[in-house]
Amino acid sequence: MARILVGCCGFPVGRERYYKAFKGVEIQQTFYRLPAIETAQRWREEAPRGFIFTLKAWQLITHEPRSPTYRRLKIKIAPQKEKNYGSFKPTDEVFEAWDATRLFAEKLGAGIVLFQCPASFTPEIHNKKNMARFFQSVNRRGFTLVWEPRGKWKGEEIKELCHELDLVHCVDPLKDKPLYGRLRYFRLHGKKGYRSRYELEDLKKVLEMCRGETFCFFNNMYMYEDAVEFSRLVGKRS
Repeated sequence: MARILVGCCGFPVGRERYYKAFKGVEIQQTFYRLPAIETAQRWREEAPRGFIFTLKAWQLITHEPRSPTYRRLKIKIAPQKEKNYGSFKPTDEVFEAWDATRLFAEKLGAGIVLFQCPASFTPEIHNKKNMARFFQSVNRRGFTLVWEPRGKWKGEEIKELCHELDLVHCVDPLKDKPLYGRLRYFRLHGKKGYRSRYELEDLKKVLEMCRGETFCFFNNMYMYEDAVEFSRLVGKRS
């Protein structure tokens, strides 16, 4: 029987209400800008016992400053240093961004950190080398690291890197198959785009793909409603 954790990418409703509906959440805010450490401590303390946090790694690690997501970054990056950020580059700035992400995750009690890459992070040799150096160098003790590639990556390339670097391959299960990892980590972005809702048959297909320990986080406009419905299906199967 699969152990399935259902939740949302971020809090689509107030946290008190959310905690009553789900047993886990993927923190999104940490991707755009890291909140104060006190925020991690407060979230951990207010969550019910056994509640599971995962989080998305800071964009300074994965995305370069030309990404539109940097508009939500609160710190100012000097133009001459922009080349030092993103794409897992072996720079002090990237490694410092990981140290900050790791500290927040520790205070939050999050055992899983997701690295989402933009489609512009292509399977070029230099990108693969940067990934290898990053994941082989950083302090990852106590964490399961999850990688969500986008763009034109071949399945064999993904599987090889995940095996070499001990990463879990993250997918939208209605679009791609998970290729590697001791657990399954699904992010559901909307079958027809962010603004779409999932139909019952779609949710049943997702449930069929849950094997072993599976994390299912919804990331569409109707994430709360869809996650509640999916939780009902999980409960019926149990």
